[in-house]
Amino acid sequence: MFKSLYEKIKKGVEKTKAQLMKISFRRKIDEALFEEIETALLKADVGVKATQEIMKFLREESKKRGITEGEDLKSLLKEKLIEILSGCKGELNLKGEKPDVILFLGINGSGKTTTVGKLASLLKKEGKSIVLAAADTFRAAAIEQLEVWANRAGARLVKHSQGADPSAVVFDAINSAKSRQEDIVIVDTAGRLHTKENLIKELQKIKRTIQKFSPNQPCETLLVLDGTIGQNSINQAKTFKEAVDITGIIITKLDGTAKGGAIIPICQELKIPIKFIGVGEDIEDLQPFDPKNFVNALFD
Repeated sequence: MFKSLYEKIKKGVEKTKAQLMKISFRRKIDEALFEEIETALLKADVGVKATQEIMKFLREESKKRGITEGEDLKSLLKEKLIEILSGCKGELNLKGEKPDVILFLGINGSGKTTTVGKLASLLKKEGKSIVLAAADTFRAAAIEQLEVWANRAGARLVKHSQGADPSAVVFDAINSAKSRQEDIVIVDTAGRLHTKENLIKELQKIKRTIQKFSPNQPCETLLVLDGTIGQNSINQAKTFKEAVDITGIIITKLDGTAKGGAIIPICQELKIPIKFIGVGEDIEDLQPFDPKNFVNALFD
């Protein structure tokens, strides 16, 4: 099982890995090698600040440890990346209430609705009963898409018509889940950043609706970020943070980008746990974030 999960992650980060594999580690350490590493990190969208920190560490530690071979420098680089990312490792925090509520945020096109479906499938396989709340009532397509994923995941869907009050959908979903003693309600919300003020008000209203049932909920507020836009997703995250407290991040579409290195500045700047990564289009391609597996996959 572990091997198949690791192979999925390895395949999912191939484009980012291709940037790092351009570094010719099989030689003695010299200034040209340091420059190669720096260039590769920047091209992988690790960002200037994080790259400078990593390069400073490599130069100082290689001297301190008396390292002269490129392959040993590669091990040092992996060590530093794992250290940075380990500060952002997070796991899903379910409280065991019936129902626990997981609130999903993210702009349209980030892979949010797809990720809701994939997480529903993952939790369903763990024996949980799942309800999906179609609270993105702004787009009819979002409701239809969530319905497809509910069927695939074996989850129950609660929906209203397009244009309905999202909070009313959430209320009905939680109320019905509570009466049926179902385990988890996952709420899919709209992601219209161009109407920032309305978006923030809407999310705050949804959260108040959830807390009418329990002050401990939502147990998770997960922000979905599109891996293909790299560091630009940091600004998106800051906008959503203005609305509600984000407890975790899911980075999607890592299989479609060479910018997977952006996970490092996302980790450092936002200081929010990264709970899952999306490494493909299949329903089982949502993987728990493991810093060691992620970094090893980039260099394996």
